[in-house]
Amino acid sequence: MKNVLVIYFSQSGQLQEIAQSICGPMLADPEINVDVYEIKMVHSFPFPWTGSAFFNTFPETFQQIPEEIHPPSPSVMEKEYDLVLFHYQVWYLSPSIPINSFLKSRYAMPLLKGRSIITVSGTRNMWAKAQDKVKTLIVSNGGVLVGNIALTDRHPNLISVITIVDWLFSGVKKKAFGVFPMPGVSEEEIKSSAKFGRIIIPYLKNGNFEKLQNELVENGAVKFSFFLVSMDQKGNRMFDIWSKLILRNPKKRKALVTMFKYYVILALYVLSPIVFVIELILYPALYFIKIKKDRAHYLGV
Repeated sequence: MKNVLVIYFSQSGQLQEIAQSICGPMLADPEINVDVYEIKMVHSFPFPWTGSAFFNTFPETFQQIPEEIHPPSPSVMEKEYDLVLFHYQVWYLSPSIPINSFLKSRYAMPLLKGRSIITVSGTRNMWAKAQDKVKTLIVSNGGVLVGNIALTDRHPNLISVITIVDWLFSGVKKKAFGVFPMPGVSEEEIKSSAKFGRIIIPYLKNGNFEKLQNELVENGAVKFSFFLVSMDQKGNRMFDIWSKLILRNPKKRKALVTMFKYYVILALYVLSPIVFVIELILYPALYFIKIKKDRAHYLGV
């Protein structure tokens, strides 16, 4: 009997659906036992979000400042697991506060140390730097990352901004204004992600995950976009400046958060695309080398 632990946090229910789909084939296998740990915060976050609450979480999210979480059940803490499926979402180019809070809690190391771990993200589209941060925390807790599945909204970047924001603030997954596509990871892709569970099973039973990531990538588990990775990297540099500025000036927090909100809109729709095109024209040789390096990094583990 192989023991699998599914860890996740979900506000909208999307990541829960992804977790259920991927582990579905494992639940149907009599040789595999699946336990679930849903991360729950002592201080919960609203859904749907209000504009003020959404933007006010930015500094602590980006600087990965944890909050208190409810502990896993004793039965989960005491069991030995052969594999952990670790599901997370991205807030402000970083793992969400609940995910950071778990990974920096006293419960993380007992559950992750020495365990084979597959990360699963459900995001708008920019997950690369958040994955680096999650990997760092997993490794610091003694976990062994053996695979990564990154499910995203496949629509164009600027369109997905509109649809995701409508979903976050309305709480309803619908076509924004009746004309835009559905937000988030598509229902078809969520349902078809069961194939990843079927791919994982033989590696789990053999206890050898060496070639797992290659097979996951071949089946669409990770799609690489250099434009999105480049935007993610640039955004991280600017978000670091903004988040530190806000945290260092608590008396001016409200005004600075408002300024940051308008900066994000400007950066998404104007600055980032222009800067990317200029750099691509000016430094083509550098970008060729960087694309090759980043592709190998983010398609692997």
